Amino acid sequence: MKNFEALLAGSAKQHGHMCPGQVIGVRMSLLGLDLIDLENPKETRDIKKLIVYVEIDRCATDAIAYVTGAALGRRSLKFVDGGIMAATFVNLETGKTFRIVSRESARHLAQTYAPDIVDKKEQQLQAYKKMPLHELFQVSEVKVRIPQSDMPGPTKFKVLCEECGITVRDRKEVIQEGRSLCRECAGKAYYYERRDLELLV
Repeated sequence: MKNFEALLAGSAKQHGHMCPGQVIGVRMSLLGLDLIDLENPKETRDIKKLIVYVEIDRCATDAIAYVTGAALGRRSLKFVDGGIMAATFVNLETGKTFRIVSRESARHLAQTYAPDIVDKKEQQLQAYKKMPLHELFQVSEVKVRIPQSDMPGPTKFKVLCEECGITVRDRKEVIQEGRSLCRECAGKAYYYERRDLELLV
């Protein structure tokens, strides 16, 4: 595995800026991969053995994706919107699974590890680099039930929405009154249609 500083620099470049969240994400990833016995999966075939669940859409998530190589498009990165700075690392081959949560108390400890830095953001950034893992993270060995429809690889499950006819993949359809519907037709869309637009080709 590349060294920490190289990973941090690469992650920050891809993310767009350096921040405490990048440090958290890189260190969390290195710990998670170590716990599930996968080294440098994005540059090896081990990427096929990995699923990472992230629980927040913040800076650390970009760092986790960068270090691990997990990606939404490969179905190896799963977003579970819990608003918690946490990630769960799964080795699909061995079943080893660990959830790592960033400790809120680490923010207050930053002053102990970088007392000479006045700027809070910079203080956290530098402190998180050297803070012991047990003060930075809470770690639990867990189990995750991963349905076949959530596994990486080609689409195995497809249905047509019985209302609009659109294809719904990976068992994401909604069953209402015995009918298979897309989320939109089931009234669960995240958007509101203003009007239909004709696409000009």
